[in-house]
Amino acid sequence: MLWVLWLTYGSFYFCRNNLGVALPGLQAELGYTKAQLGTVLMALKLAYGAGQFINGQLAERVSPRRLLAVGLLASAALNLLFGWATALYFLTFVWACNGYVQALGWPATMRVAANWFPATRRGRAIGVIGTGYQLCGALTFVVSGWAAEKFGWRGALYVPAVLLVASAVQMAWFLEDAPADDDSVGQPAGEKSRAAPARSWRVNLAVTLGNPALWLVAVALCLLDACRYGFTDWGVTHLKEVRHDTVSVAAFKYAVLPLGGMAGAFWSGWATDHFWAGRRAPVICGLLITLGLLSLGYDQVLHWGLAASSLILFAIGFCIFGAQVLLVGTLPVDLARHGTAAAAAGFVNFMGYMGAAAGDQITGRIAQDHGWTFAVQFWAGCAFASALAISFLWNTGRPAAPNSA
Repeated sequence: MLWVLWLTYGSFYFCRNNLGVALPGLQAELGYTKAQLGTVLMALKLAYGAGQFINGQLAERVSPRRLLAVGLLASAALNLLFGWATALYFLTFVWACNGYVQALGWPATMRVAANWFPATRRGRAIGVIGTGYQLCGALTFVVSGWAAEKFGWRGALYVPAVLLVASAVQMAWFLEDAPADDDSVGQPAGEKSRAAPARSWRVNLAVTLGNPALWLVAVALCLLDACRYGFTDWGVTHLKEVRHDTVSVAAFKYAVLPLGGMAGAFWSGWATDHFWAGRRAPVICGLLITLGLLSLGYDQVLHWGLAASSLILFAIGFCIFGAQVLLVGTLPVDLARHGTAAAAAGFVNFMGYMGAAAGDQITGRIAQDHGWTFAVQFWAGCAFASALAISFLWNTGRPAAPNSA
């Protein structure tokens, strides 16, 4: 089940990150400004974030297998439709719809993960799942870059859609929502996975929003995702304009970033389980501070050659996704109350994508009006602010001290 989840959720990225590769060709052919394209990118984030919030509740009541099938197939269809469209408002609408159906993936995945893996192994399990969407994210840059060069910018939409349909077939064949023996599931606080659906969505919502620790995680992810999607959505355009790379070369360089993310996602989950006794915040803070420093040096290092560019992108990916997989999955599931793992993950991811949406729009406007140097500095500031927010949970998860007696 771990590897089915790894491939199923990872494949969603083929039809989410691919637009960043299509942007240079789309802008050249259709003549839209960076601010206008930032609105298209923002639309997906707003719809994805709202979908996380809604679908986090839905995943507590509907079969995750069914939600994942709808999300995969609908996203593939919408990518095909986006490639056919040309009008800005219609492009924005279609990409927003894609954001919503993409949001069916993560809460359902987290519910299945909570069903199959107890808290003592959850950090490692979700870390492994995190490597899946990093690998697929890297492959998205490579595949979409090749497709854009060969078939035009629309190829970056069409080819990933075919891959998403193939993933839907394998998921429908192999995935099981929960173990046959429900006593083995690993819901927080020892709750069984079937407990949450017995409560109304209002109760689940109240339990989720009444958890102060989740709000801190949500704010931290909000800021991190503004930085994260600055790199993943605008990075290819940035390299093309600053370094004058072709789309395929820029996309190939950016494939290094999610490869670093694979290493970061696996390492962070493993490290918090083995060396920090389940405390996630210290690792997250360290990664975010390092990310801010790397972002400040990014523009300069790009001019040192291919090896230096690849190395810093790998390190940035390591820090982004090492922190992100803990913030979006492991920590919300740890902090969820009364078996509301999917609802907690959905709420936190909702806030993350609100930050991503605002970040896309702000990045586009800063790059257009003030240049790329200031845009990259904005990404660095978001990373530092995220570290500050999560530092308030520094001791969360620390085992209770033994009685002096």
